[in-house]
Amino acid sequence: MAKKKERQAEFTKWFGPLLDALRDLGGSGRPKEVTDRIAKNLKLPDSVLEEVLKSGTPRFANQVAWARQYLVWEGLLDENTRGIWTLSEKGRETQLDAEQGRLLFLKWVEIHQKARKDKSKVEIIKEQEEEEPETIEHSLVPSLMDVLQSISPKGFENICKRLLREHGFENVEVTGGSHDGGIDGYGTLELNPFVTIKVLFQCKRYKGTVSRAQVGDFRNAMFGRAEKGIILTTGTFSEDAKREASRDGAPPVELIDGQKLVQLFEAKQLGVKPKIVYDVDLKFFEPYMENNMQKN
Repeated sequence: MAKKKERQAEFTKWFGPLLDALRDLGGSGRPKEVTDRIAKNLKLPDSVLEEVLKSGTPRFANQVAWARQYLVWEGLLDENTRGIWTLSEKGRETQLDAEQGRLLFLKWVEIHQKARKDKSKVEIIKEQEEEEPETIEHSLVPSLMDVLQSISPKGFENICKRLLREHGFENVEVTGGSHDGGIDGYGTLELNPFVTIKVLFQCKRYKGTVSRAQVGDFRNAMFGRAEKGIILTTGTFSEDAKREASRDGAPPVELIDGQKLVQLFEAKQLGVKPKIVYDVDLKFFEPYMENNMQKN
């Protein structure tokens, strides 16, 4: 039972490393830059980086996103820049050890409990272990992923073809058939008025993890046929697969995992409709809750 409680609150251990990573990056960075820096600073093993939630979201990235959300509530990070995590002035001067992070976490759990009287502390903590912070991830992500994972393999290839066209690729075609060595299609991309490259792509519609061997097989099929390759999946990529994709001396392969795939659909509003959602700013109400607690 004690092990379960520790598991539910384990993302608090990223509070201090997240602040340190942003300082290393000069005060701001994109989510992937921040998670990569934390992993590098702490020398995290592949087993930690590759673990996923039931939704298919990488557990480590999700936990760091929750850590970021708590630091925003505490005023240590700014919240006004979409897609960029930025230290506030307070955050630049703040160092958090494990115990300080734990106390910060409990403070905001209590504030959430007062704001959501239908939820106990245990329920609030548990939902934050498996769900994604609403201010980090869009609420439509799971439903969009469900749709992408439910269409046929051929349908997924064709929707990827449409997605590539929406993002500037031309002459995009799906080849089909199993004789192409894992190549599902090709297209051309104009880098500038003087340079156009041919790109091959592969589509993997499943919840699993793409391995290093699969990336290697795709690259072998690319040789002599294109300058660059792209693998698009609704799943994730192993850390070995990521290293293989950027290996020195080999043709580069771009990896588009499920999370990035969703972002690409949203960027072009392809198959999704924008929706305005207002979130309650709990930090605004924090002093009033504290006053109420003191009076009681």
